[in-house]
Amino acid sequence: MMSVENAIENNEPEVILELQNLQTHFFTDMGVARSVDGVSYKVRAGQTLGVVGESGCGKSVTALSIMGLIPQPPGKIVGGKILFQGNDLTKYSNEELRKIRGKEIAMIFQEPMTSLNPVYTVGNQIMEMILNHEDVTEIQARERAIKLLEEVGIPSPEKRVDDYPHNMSGGMRQRVMIAISLACSPKLLLADEPTTALDVTIQAQILELLNNLQAERGTAILLITHDLGVVAETCDHVVVMYAGHVAENADVFSLFEDPHHPYTIALFKSIPDLVGSGNKLFTIPGMVPSAYNFPQGCRFQDRCGFASDKCLQKPVMEEVKPNHFVACHHWKEAKAANEADKGAK
Repeated sequence: MMSVENAIENNEPEVILELQNLQTHFFTDMGVARSVDGVSYKVRAGQTLGVVGESGCGKSVTALSIMGLIPQPPGKIVGGKILFQGNDLTKYSNEELRKIRGKEIAMIFQEPMTSLNPVYTVGNQIMEMILNHEDVTEIQARERAIKLLEEVGIPSPEKRVDDYPHNMSGGMRQRVMIAISLACSPKLLLADEPTTALDVTIQAQILELLNNLQAERGTAILLITHDLGVVAETCDHVVVMYAGHVAENADVFSLFEDPHHPYTIALFKSIPDLVGSGNKLFTIPGMVPSAYNFPQGCRFQDRCGFASDKCLQKPVMEEVKPNHFVACHHWKEAKAANEADKGAK
């Protein structure tokens, strides 16, 4: 079977970001935590790539590695490549990364309540990004900040530009974070759980905002989320991560219609049914293994109903149908069982 790296690409948008066997480890008194341990995927211009998986699978560490924000020590990128427009960011110095960070690659962090500096106005925080990367005056930067606040849907932006974060709701603070991240029109936006701690209505507004801004600017988005519903609504392609590895990689329609990996199938089964359906909530047995002590071979084997002695060998990523890749020895059995289960319902 063909590997992800060798897949034939026909009429596909430009690859903005490509991870090749990325490995980010943390060296602590407890041992070596292999949080990201061989991750490969691509993000294309104008598209949204969703990265899903349980907490502890390495999603956020991957994003921080791309941004060059892994604390060193204890963290270190020990292998692989981060190719941004063909250039390997793992070879860049801190000074070179600072020139790219915010201007070419921006990030919306997970917690809007704590990501903004409480002692500076939101306008000053947006202006700081602009002034650091562009040759403009403070007056011009302030005008840009007001325009950005207007673009992200904050009312009376000429007044709210002088507000402090505590004067704003969680949804408005998240909009400010989006304004900061888009201030210099980056080619790639990393959104790490951008709707965390927001109510459902505000979540929908934030996701719609990101979709609209992407359509207007052509920005590539890497969206990290636990919510498969969000993935279905916003993403073009999906990467399923488990225990520092990629388990499945496919376009969003293929993944939702025909998941192959036992872990991906289990994630779909664990989505709650409508209230009153009477069905018992499915849960995946066990827990994500510790990054200090991953099992030999397949890392999902201890939680998988299809595991066998074959799983003591590490599964390779294979193309099971066009642009749909799976790393599992027993994907055929898992797929057949899932189809039988659907038929029984």
